[in-house]
Amino acid sequence: MTQGKLSLANKTTSGSASGEALVLPTPPSYEEATASTSAPCYSDVEMLTEFTWDDRNIRRVFIRKVYSILMIQLLVTLAIVAIFTFCDPVKDYIQANPGWYWASYAVFFVTYLTLSCCSAPRRQFPWNLILLAIFTLSLSYMTGMLSSFYNTKSVVMCLGITAAVCLIVTVFSFQTKFDVTQYHGVLFIFCMVMFVSGLMLAFVLPFQYVPWLDATYAALGAILFTMFLAFDTQLLMGNKRYSMSPEEYVFATLNIYLDVIYIFSFFLQIFGTKQE
Repeated sequence: MTQGKLSLANKTTSGSASGEALVLPTPPSYEEATASTSAPCYSDVEMLTEFTWDDRNIRRVFIRKVYSILMIQLLVTLAIVAIFTFCDPVKDYIQANPGWYWASYAVFFVTYLTLSCCSAPRRQFPWNLILLAIFTLSLSYMTGMLSSFYNTKSVVMCLGITAAVCLIVTVFSFQTKFDVTQYHGVLFIFCMVMFVSGLMLAFVLPFQYVPWLDATYAALGAILFTMFLAFDTQLLMGNKRYSMSPEEYVFATLNIYLDVIYIFSFFLQIFGTKQE
């Protein structure tokens, strides 16, 4: 034991004499240790995070990607609505075969649950875009069939109103300093109230149709999804209390697309004139 210590001491002495002494690295300071954690960390588990966007390029690319996909979705939906509304043979066929509507509703429901509840499919390319395309086609068919029962002029008018409202809400969400994302609890309660009211109307209206009750529910629904549009738009910005992770571009597009479609459906229910 003593010989080992002496040999180690001799080695240290010889190393010091030759100018090659071992220098132990000094531990990092607190500032150096915490410098790497100042950058935003995007969680893979939660879609809503409370990080700040330090890199503006990431945010711009994310927003550009979301709105590019959204424009394609809206153009596809607009084309299907136009065909189902203006082409009489197609209109007669889809109205005579309601089974296609329920089939598209089943596809819509399955793809919506998959993209909303399963993080792996909506983040894995190209399956996320394939599922989003199937979702868009199914919802577009349902919207087109709904529009086929209304007058052509009323459908065009509701399309214009929807475009104007969505444009105003989007510009407001980007320009205002008011943080809509912090009121997600209010939106949730409002959504639950509308859900319960919709179930009650589903049982009441088939027995006795009440026009003012139906119009009131549609007006409240349009207000709700207009608020959701502002909420989902500000989630993209990244400078509010809650932000959407840049990996969730498919989920962000899905939410905004649903908001626009529901706003159009409720406006059609309010201002539309059904064909006799």
